[in-house]
Amino acid sequence: MYDLAIMWDWLAFAVRWLHVITAIAWIGSSFYFVALDLGLKKAPHLPVGAHGEEWQVHGGGFYHIQKYLVAPENLPVHLVWFKWESYSTWLSGAALLMIVYWAGAELFLIDPSKADLAVWQAIAISAGSLTLGWICYDFLCKSPLGERPTMLMLLLFIVLVAMSWSYNQVFTGRAALLHLGAFTASIMTANVFFIIMPNQRIVVQDLQAGRTPDPKYGKIAKLRSTHNNYLTLPVVFLMLSNHYPLAFATEYNWIIAALIFLTGVTIRHYFNTLHATGKGPSWTWAATAILFIIIAWLSTASTWDGEHDRVEMQQLTPYEQRYASAEGFDEVHDIVLGRCSMCHARDPFWDGIRWAPKAVYLETAADIAREARQIYLQAGISRAMPPANLTHIEADERATIIRWFRAANVGRVAHLSP
Repeated sequence: MYDLAIMWDWLAFAVRWLHVITAIAWIGSSFYFVALDLGLKKAPHLPVGAHGEEWQVHGGGFYHIQKYLVAPENLPVHLVWFKWESYSTWLSGAALLMIVYWAGAELFLIDPSKADLAVWQAIAISAGSLTLGWICYDFLCKSPLGERPTMLMLLLFIVLVAMSWSYNQVFTGRAALLHLGAFTASIMTANVFFIIMPNQRIVVQDLQAGRTPDPKYGKIAKLRSTHNNYLTLPVVFLMLSNHYPLAFATEYNWIIAALIFLTGVTIRHYFNTLHATGKGPSWTWAATAILFIIIAWLSTASTWDGEHDRVEMQQLTPYEQRYASAEGFDEVHDIVLGRCSMCHARDPFWDGIRWAPKAVYLETAADIAREARQIYLQAGISRAMPPANLTHIEADERATIIRWFRAANVGRVAHLSP
């Protein structure tokens, strides 16, 4: 039977690819319309109800765009809606969360040194927090704070900082930052699904019925759209953070995540001002650079004394025990120590390597058992590791890794997931 571990990895890759494609479509259209909205110009010949216009050139042609702040007098026959970019991005992201973090909860989601959770408890916290986040955010927007957008944004930032800290108390660092991104992205998509689109439908229905649309619906949608605009870049960073241990695997990762939201504000403020006035404020780049320097410093600042790393070695989890007791583990242990641990160590001794790539440690029996699936895929089935085969791992050693992993999964459909 074809190895289901490989099929599972390809499924994750396909869903990740879909997620990236749809995210590009959503972010691209979002940024385009923000720039368009801010660049609109008044003109004496505009139709009744038109707020502004803009001429653009692209792809060998000219575009003449007019915006109606509330609605035109008559509904156009052909009306393009922008919604599926957001929905498909969230749905593919949710699927990826389930494939990687829920199916692989013992490996990627749960950190016993922080909170000794059962798999179902970790998944419940994961899903519940995303739902609760939207409910709280929506309540704040519909409160009197909705009339004070600056104060609302400040309070939202405080909520995000609190969530960053909270996630880091129960999940692995990698999962904590990823969930903060999912928490924020869920708010953004819910804004589209529950607020922006329904308000636009109300305006369309009013036009169809011959009623004058109420401008309040456009105002409400505009507030949520503005929030989405400022939250986009931090979400992209948080989704990429799982590739960079200096972001997720450090003591102050939750502060790093919080500061990233400030850089998102400074960068978007520059471009929003540029689109509106033709010149962006240069101080925003200085502020962004300073914030990033602080982030880089925090990534290496630590009060950990090594006990943090030793806690996980004291006792093997059931998942680790399965691989540590499988036939061939002793041989694989020696192979990994000889071919991989010089880079994948808490204190790497390969020249030029200061931190273990992706915070993957391969020094102890627990380390090797925990990373069994990745060792199998990276150094057994494929030739991804070691890079360029610098440590000269032999073909028979790769075959030993394959036999060991499969022996640990004999009779298990869970070749699929950790």
